[in-house]
Amino acid sequence: MAFECQKSIESLRICSIEPSKNRDNLTLESEKIKPLYKLDAKGGIVNSKCEELLTGNEVLPGCQSITELPPVLISEIFNLLEPKELGIVSCACTLLYQIASEHHVWKEFYCERWGQPILQAPFGAGLSDGKLWKELFVEREFRSKTFMGRYTIDMLYGHTEDVRAVFVLASKKLVFTSGYDQIVRMWDLEEGLSIASSEPLGCTIRAVAADSRLLVAGGTGGFIHGWKANEENPHLFDLRASQSEEMQFQVWEHGGPITCLALDFNRMYSGSWDMSIRVWDRSSLECLKVLIHSDWVWNLAPHDTTVASTAGSDLYVWDTNSGSKLAIIGNAHAGYTYSLARSHTGKLLFTGGEDGAIHMFEIFENVTYHVRRVATWIPHLSAVYSLAFEFPWLVSASSDGKLSLIDVRKLLRTNRNSALNSSSKAVNLVDNVEPPQRMLHGFGSNLFAVDVGSNRIVCTGEEGLVRIWNFSQALENEQRVQALRGLRLENRMRRRNRQLETNDKGRRGNQCSFTENKNQLDGHRNSWNNRRKMVWKVKA
Repeated sequence: MAFECQKSIESLRICSIEPSKNRDNLTLESEKIKPLYKLDAKGGIVNSKCEELLTGNEVLPGCQSITELPPVLISEIFNLLEPKELGIVSCACTLLYQIASEHHVWKEFYCERWGQPILQAPFGAGLSDGKLWKELFVEREFRSKTFMGRYTIDMLYGHTEDVRAVFVLASKKLVFTSGYDQIVRMWDLEEGLSIASSEPLGCTIRAVAADSRLLVAGGTGGFIHGWKANEENPHLFDLRASQSEEMQFQVWEHGGPITCLALDFNRMYSGSWDMSIRVWDRSSLECLKVLIHSDWVWNLAPHDTTVASTAGSDLYVWDTNSGSKLAIIGNAHAGYTYSLARSHTGKLLFTGGEDGAIHMFEIFENVTYHVRRVATWIPHLSAVYSLAFEFPWLVSASSDGKLSLIDVRKLLRTNRNSALNSSSKAVNLVDNVEPPQRMLHGFGSNLFAVDVGSNRIVCTGEEGLVRIWNFSQALENEQRVQALRGLRLENRMRRRNRQLETNDKGRRGNQCSFTENKNQLDGHRNSWNNRRKMVWKVKA
């Protein structure tokens, strides 16, 4: 992530400090928003609303700029800044750079976007926790640009029929797929090789989910088939183990096909066409809650004590502890709402439907639970069957055979600056959304499932293939391309300079030859005149 430093920073003063959970109410002098608090020339604090002047001796004696404040107070001010703003402030002076680099807020920035890091590097000598989190954040933010670069495609063969489900376990570099052939297959994400496959489960598998402790699959049979992780196995799961062993289990309680599955630390979630979502205890495999919907359940996305779901054309948000319905968005799409994705913070929801549209919703928890639509894209001509979100990219797969890649960073920045309760601003956001940043297409068949992880996009469809778009070398390739482009430009300039020098030498040579010819002509004329004079002398 390249932070933009201002060329001229006269002095950094506190212009606005207003308590907020979103860290978005501290502004600089260059902004047009009228500050709530400011320091006057004498070191006093002026409240623009109350127009009351507090002398500097009563608050902070002799304080003229932010650098004269105590480091603890500066650290509290930095809590209100966004990552880019914090980077800009750190360019002002050495003191602010040191405080900003060691600030604990970098850990919050990272976890809000991507959750806990997959692998944390050991702390080196003299390297503090804050510095490490800043380095992780900057590196991850820089790597997030890879989806706009060049890629390679790996096609994995093994399934004999349509592949309906895919799940990427990025922490272990594994991919799980299944579909109409009733077999769950495990692949190596980096090498693209088949690792293992299960026995036929007896029904079409429509959903797969996994973490480092458990792998579950569900389908038209109405049961959940699970494999427990084996620490001695380098690939965690033994898919060929017999069902009588303790490493496998099956759960039967749904009255219809299972369409979606999800896991968190203590619970397991399953949605079905029996119009219900069941919440399970992972250790005892007992059903804790049953959430009844008014139509077929298509997808779900849990977070903390809530779970979002799509059923029919509606979007729901539930409290998993009480089983109560927190919010509902009726007719979110024209037709069925097939797909659903959720951010790591749980505050952003993305839905895709039969109408080919993608909606973005934001959840607000004030006195009441409120869900508001803030953006809409229509990148597809047919139904959107699957969505995957990894900050800042939203990836969609559609039956028109295309993948769309949408960067939501600008939209989040715009939404952060808007008033939460202003309906007009929400409408403006919906109307002024940019189109998808990239489209991947060229497939004539339906795409049923997509997932994202480790700078790769994995997609499956009715061709029976598993495609992996590998962007892991995109930045390195772009750097090589830029270097070659610079080398070609340098060689072109050298050739041009040589050509100019050659042309200059040619013009100088022509001028010399012209002068020489002119002198020779003048010499001939002088010799002829001399001979003529001599002839007249002889005659005389």
